[in-house]
Amino acid sequence: MKKTDLGVALYLLAAIVFMIISVPSGLLDILLAVNMFVSMVVLFNAFFSKEPLDMSAFPTILLLTTIFRISLNISSTKLILKTGNPGKVVTTFGNFVGKGDPIIGVIVFIILIIVQFMVINKGSERVAEVTARFTLDAMPGKQMAIDADLNTGAINDQQAKERREKLAKESAFFGSMDGAVKYVKGDATAGLVITCVNIIGGIIMGITRSGMNAADAFNYYTIITIGDGLVSSIPSLMISLATGILVTKSEGTDDLGGTVFKQLFTTTKVLYYVGGALIFLGIATPLPWYIFVTFGVVAIIIGKRKSNMEEIAEIESEVDESEAEAEEIRKPENVTSLLQVDPIELEFGYGIIPLADVNQGGDLIDRVVMIRRQIALELGAVVPIIRLRDNIQLNPNQYIIKIKGIQVSEGEILFDHYMAMNPGYVEEEISGIPTFEPSFHLPALWITESQRERAEALGYTVVDPPSIIATHLTEVVRNHIDELLTRQDVQNLINNIKDSNQTLIDELIPKLLNIGEIQKVLQNLLREGISIRDLLTILETLADHATVTRDTDVLTEYVRQSLKRAISNKFFAPNESTTVVTLDPKIEQDIMASVKQSEQGAYITLDPEETKKIIKATEEEINKLEKMGKVAIIITSPIVRMYYKKLTQDYFKDLVVVSYNEIESNVELQSVGMVSI
Repeated sequence: MKKTDLGVALYLLAAIVFMIISVPSGLLDILLAVNMFVSMVVLFNAFFSKEPLDMSAFPTILLLTTIFRISLNISSTKLILKTGNPGKVVTTFGNFVGKGDPIIGVIVFIILIIVQFMVINKGSERVAEVTARFTLDAMPGKQMAIDADLNTGAINDQQAKERREKLAKESAFFGSMDGAVKYVKGDATAGLVITCVNIIGGIIMGITRSGMNAADAFNYYTIITIGDGLVSSIPSLMISLATGILVTKSEGTDDLGGTVFKQLFTTTKVLYYVGGALIFLGIATPLPWYIFVTFGVVAIIIGKRKSNMEEIAEIESEVDESEAEAEEIRKPENVTSLLQVDPIELEFGYGIIPLADVNQGGDLIDRVVMIRRQIALELGAVVPIIRLRDNIQLNPNQYIIKIKGIQVSEGEILFDHYMAMNPGYVEEEISGIPTFEPSFHLPALWITESQRERAEALGYTVVDPPSIIATHLTEVVRNHIDELLTRQDVQNLINNIKDSNQTLIDELIPKLLNIGEIQKVLQNLLREGISIRDLLTILETLADHATVTRDTDVLTEYVRQSLKRAISNKFFAPNESTTVVTLDPKIEQDIMASVKQSEQGAYITLDPEETKKIIKATEEEINKLEKMGKVAIIITSPIVRMYYKKLTQDYFKDLVVVSYNEIESNVELQSVGMVSI
């Protein structure tokens, strides 16, 4: 057992034992000194702590000191009533503080009790209650602030973890303090009751057992009882004061003394006014002039010294700033920091700042957090930190989205307006400013707040500016997620499943494939919107086929076939027929005949005229499906799927190309055309 644990255990055990056994007066003197010592230690620790959590164990300390003090009260009560000799400490307090006069002692004791009970305890109890309530109410907001700082890159994972732990400790501490201050209040009440009982009981014992007359019994027992009350009340008062200091303390880098001194004696104007007022009172009133004038002069002198110190500090600051600027000019430019490129950036004009500023009620940062969660659940990839920054070079309501430092999309919103889009079946038109929805380039209208309810009632889809930006950003990230997947990201994904699949990882990496080749396969899947969340199935498939080929395009096709349940669920409606288009077998044969193999992989050497005809025929079938309101899906044979997709991907970005081996057997297909030339 540690010595500290043993010491606390003995402290608690002594408190319990002293309630039962009788303590000699000499030992009681020592224990009362120990009680005074512990109370002073607690008080000054609370005073010099920089923040409340520096004494996170204070509620427990409060309970232990209260029990120990009450046990000493009980022990001294036994000695007062039994022998009339509670020890030198109690007797000295009664005679010295009360000047040997029971009336003075009673008055001093009552004043101490009133100060402790009515002022310190009551205020501490209220402050602790309010602090606990506000701390608990503020927890969700603080959690969101931590997540926002983490997502914007202001802090790292370790700092976020430390902040969350501190937040949890704060809530537990102030919640405990809300109840712990009741110990202090109860201790003061118990001290008052015990003192009254001791006075009455002592007088009775003095008259009936010691043969004293009523006046002598009253004087003697009142003095030693008041001494007992004082020797307990003063440590109790110190603990109460420590409680009040702790629950009213704000977080800061300075101790309480430094903070109080700075906040009271820093403003020179205040010191001049106070000094002048004191001098006026000393001269113009019958008050002792030598006291008030002296204090007034001291206040003015302190104010003058503070003013001189501020001027010197200001001059030194200007000199330091000039030297720093000169040094910055003299040294060669450090361009290393300029080489950093953020994976994703959202830049916006100053008119959009309120949407991103939490203090102004903006929730754009929270929406960015949700985008990362949504992409992770949908595609199984971790989106890098999305950097938000304002750009005064943009129009006030304009925003741009950059991928790896290059602008890939932009948009513009009208602040305090809503975007209304006709889903296709609304016949009645509403007035508004014509525009286009930035994500899908659909025709839309900007409408005011007053038109919102009417537009929704008519059937329009109405969205607010933050939702427009968030949707646009989500689509851009989804379309470029394959570019954002780095080798380190792949390694992190593999590490997540490594502990439970050690055999698979050891067999596959690096014996069969390296991280770069696995990255290529995952990028191929993400490029066509296939989720890589089922990473275990993907790696199992790669381990099965990497012994035969290391062509990442061919391996991707094998993986797609293993993920056919997910592909079918994504592109084909369950329990109903899905409209598709097939590919002419002759085109498939022509494509396969034009495939050439090289060390860098396979490529197509199709005649440009024939390629043009295939693209035109594909466009006709896609238009046919779009007129029917259907998603453009083309079914091919497994061997030709990846080559046909490569052939058409630059022309039709949203075209879905699926092979027969990637479709579940229970999926119903309805072919409405064939791509043929």
